Amino acid sequence: MSDQLTLAAETRERVGKGASRALRRTGRVPAVIYGLNQAPASIHLEEKALVRALGTGHFMNSVIVVAGTRTLPKDVAFHPVTDRPLHVDFLRIDEHASVHVSVPVVFTDEEQSPGLEAGAVLNIVRHELELVVDAAEIPSEISISLAGKEIGDTIHISEVSLPSGATSAIEDRDFTIATIVAPSAMRSEGADAETPGAELAAKDAGVMPGDAG
Repeated sequence: MSDQLTLAAETRERVGKGASRALRRTGRVPAVIYGLNQAPASIHLEEKALVRALGTGHFMNSVIVVAGTRTLPKDVAFHPVTDRPLHVDFLRIDEHASVHVSVPVVFTDEEQSPGLEAGAVLNIVRHELELVVDAAEIPSEISISLAGKEIGDTIHISEVSLPSGATSAIEDRDFTIATIVAPSAMRSEGADAETPGAELAAKDAGVMPGDAG
């Protein structure tokens, strides 16, 4: 289960671009908490503490307690050049609310995949899965085993064992998560191997490749 993080915050007395720029100059990041049919709360956070939380790698799929309020991060705006966080949106949630989150995918048992052992490549289509889960039971990651996977195999969402109570947010199709594909070198070798056979068949027919009809 994803860890619960805590961030201290203070109420913003003034809002607007000018006030936000002034906060950032003092090492603070403006933010807003909304949801649960309550008025939005304008706050500001310590930038260093926010950066540490972002550095955990699971900030966006963790419950964040901000100034005593249970929230789920919904958006973080970053500076286009420096990548400094500029603004954060937090959604208020009940303890056991159903929430829509993106959870990272981790692949395991590569050494038990005959396809990968033969030199194939894991082509990852989705690095994250969109799930609907209980806010108190958000997984930190979804583990998918590659044991037994051969060249040409495809991993669909229907094959993945999700945590109890979690469901895919995409329900209208059995989408692909990853495939085991032959590297270009293997495909080239296969094409070369077919060429002599094609020439032999042409000779048997009395026609050489390139002959006009």
